[in-house]
Amino acid sequence: MQLTRILAHARRRTARLVRFARDDKAVVLIETAFTMPLLIFLGFGGLEIANLTLANTRISQVALSAADNASRIAYGSDLSLPRVREVDINEVFAGVEEQSRGLDFKAHGRIILSSLERNSSGGQWIHWQRCYGNYPVNSAYGLQGTGKTGTAFKGMGKPGAEVTASTGTAVMFVEVTYQYQPLAFAAWLGPRVIRTTAAFNIREGRDLQGPAGGDGVYNPSPAATKMTCT
Repeated sequence: MQLTRILAHARRRTARLVRFARDDKAVVLIETAFTMPLLIFLGFGGLEIANLTLANTRISQVALSAADNASRIAYGSDLSLPRVREVDINEVFAGVEEQSRGLDFKAHGRIILSSLERNSSGGQWIHWQRCYGNYPVNSAYGLQGTGKTGTAFKGMGKPGAEVTASTGTAVMFVEVTYQYQPLAFAAWLGPRVIRTTAAFNIREGRDLQGPAGGDGVYNPSPAATKMTCT
């Protein structure tokens, strides 16, 4: 009788072990626990890369639009050449702020607008330069006044492929720098700084001399804020 009870208990225990071995619910939970972090990483990583790509595209568009808008500045009358005023430049920068909405551009970026012209020696020079944004960076190609005399300054842009201005005209050269603000993977991405440039020749004749004693930009009353790069 005792042997019968022992055998019956053994059979029940064996049956439970067999059912446990066949039960794959726990396996699914374990697999999920192992794969979920990887899936989350891949999902958010893809989202971060997409956001970085979008930010690059938007910054490139900001540079192109700013250079284009600056090239169209034409304040004046039929009796005189169009002038560039500080308020006109500020309107270009207002367009930058509007176009970069959502990027917090003023806090994390900077746009540098330069008027590239020919000097009296036939060389290139940066007649005037204005900036917008708090990111601490200077022009990669020179400050205002660079190349004022002589022909040593070759222009703005990559060495060997510099943008140059022709006699009697000017090129609106824009440099944009933006420190990318990641969504979630700041430590993984590390600091990412987006840099781009754009250049447009002015669309029509322009008063390139500017007011006497000035730097080429007019500022009639009521005076507008001068967006210097210092």
